[in-house]
Amino acid sequence: MIKPETAEAIQKAKQEWLATHKFKETKSEFKSVSGITIERLYTPADIDVDYLEDLGFPGEYPFTRGIQPTMYRGRLWTMRQYAGFGTAEESNRRYRYLLEQGQTGLSVAFDLPTQIGLDSDDPMAEGEVGKVGVAIDSLEDMEALFDGIPLEKVSTSMTINAPAAVLLAMYVAVAEKQGTRPDQLEGTIQNDILKEYAARGTYIFPPEPSMRLITDTFEFCSKYMPRWNSISVSGYHIREAGATAVQELAFTLADGIAYVRAAVERGLDVDQFAPRISFFFNAHSNFFEEIAKFRAARRLWARIMKERFHARNPRSWMLRFHTQTAGCTLTAQQPDNNIVRVALQALSAVLGGTQSLHTNSRDEALALPSEDSVRIALRTQQIIAYESGVADTIDPLAGSYFVEWLTGEIEKKAEEYIEKIEAMGGAPKAIANGYIQKEIQESAYRYQKEVESGERIVVGVNMFQTEDSGHRELLKVDPAVAEKQVLKLNALKSRRDNVLVKERLEMLRKAAAGSDNLVPVILDAVKAYCTLGEICGALRDVFGEYKARDYNG
Repeated sequence: MIKPETAEAIQKAKQEWLATHKFKETKSEFKSVSGITIERLYTPADIDVDYLEDLGFPGEYPFTRGIQPTMYRGRLWTMRQYAGFGTAEESNRRYRYLLEQGQTGLSVAFDLPTQIGLDSDDPMAEGEVGKVGVAIDSLEDMEALFDGIPLEKVSTSMTINAPAAVLLAMYVAVAEKQGTRPDQLEGTIQNDILKEYAARGTYIFPPEPSMRLITDTFEFCSKYMPRWNSISVSGYHIREAGATAVQELAFTLADGIAYVRAAVERGLDVDQFAPRISFFFNAHSNFFEEIAKFRAARRLWARIMKERFHARNPRSWMLRFHTQTAGCTLTAQQPDNNIVRVALQALSAVLGGTQSLHTNSRDEALALPSEDSVRIALRTQQIIAYESGVADTIDPLAGSYFVEWLTGEIEKKAEEYIEKIEAMGGAPKAIANGYIQKEIQESAYRYQKEVESGERIVVGVNMFQTEDSGHRELLKVDPAVAEKQVLKLNALKSRRDNVLVKERLEMLRKAAAGSDNLVPVILDAVKAYCTLGEICGALRDVFGEYKARDYNG
């Protein structure tokens, strides 16, 4: 950005400045969460950026400064609070409340049995029904979940992975009952199975049939649901498991490369499906590192899609992403401190150019969030949007010597990881041999040791502690939820056409044993009120189940 002679003069003046002053600092070395050493001062001589090549303009390749030419001046990010608990009826009431409070998109949290394809009456579901999300056993539950919510007018995100095709089919069926066509629907299914094997654990089937379901969904959505994001490649859970910012970026994009490659090998045109790939990132606590991570992510993905996959449509080059503030940073001690943490994390996401945002609630280290806490979390986004002024101009931190240097540094280190993973044969192979899991585990251990030693300060935990009374108004899920859900499920099974159910499940088994796209067959099963557990059970009969293994290397 500057002439070589100018850079040389600045470097010389900097050395003189360093020699002139005595620096008494609180630490001998300052490092980001990713272990990147942060220097005392940055100048124009520290950055090697070609403005048009590396930054460009918003809405233009390589999208470092944002994917839209107007960004938030034209439209604010979607305020999409993640919610769901208990029964579909209870969650529906929470969704209506959030929409009344100014939320602009829905984000569905499913309970653990739903996430692993089990019905609420399965013995393995005992104690988990409705606890960490809403219980969805059938199309009947999905109808109740969105009762009175016009699906043609809202954008819905669903955090669901292994059974994503089933929940997508249920959503389509509900919309059709409302009179809404699939091509009118807007939203996202997470549908990212690779990070489940590496970091989260809610998998069902082995990798090969899981990747088939994902590419089937890509194909179905590209034909019938052009406004729907058929996958949200998730770095969020990778980060929550203990990865650094660099690892989160690298492992997420490596997974994205694997999905694109699988779809291309299926015979899909990259420009047919790539514009509907979205991403999901974590906003952690190191403010500038997170902003730089988001900017580096856009630039790196644009180059991957253009140079590696030869995509021609500029929309295929765009990295569109949702952000959630970091649940792993929330503390049970002094939970009101979490409001401040979340505000700073949310601000980093906005300054980094996110397309949608969830802000965590102050009490989530203790329980599911209360209505009061959810409102504060949503108000945090609204204050940033309408009072702070940060949305008035695009990419306001561009040109900062530190931010541009850090953006480049994160991009370079992430690229090194990606090339190492590609040399192993891609993300599926790197996960199969335990490489990605080991990297995450080592980073998590290192971070925890820093907290325990006091090297990394967590306010209220290892410094500035206070006596805490422990009294909180916490949300508690009624233990009777499971009983109610099972009674409802039994009633459905007794009144539906069970001959048709049996036929549809057998058709699904035959399709799974073949090579046809499974989404239309799943949709037919859903419309016959086959349950989630029955549908996933039919697929288990053909595909088998994935069993995790221990890694020692």
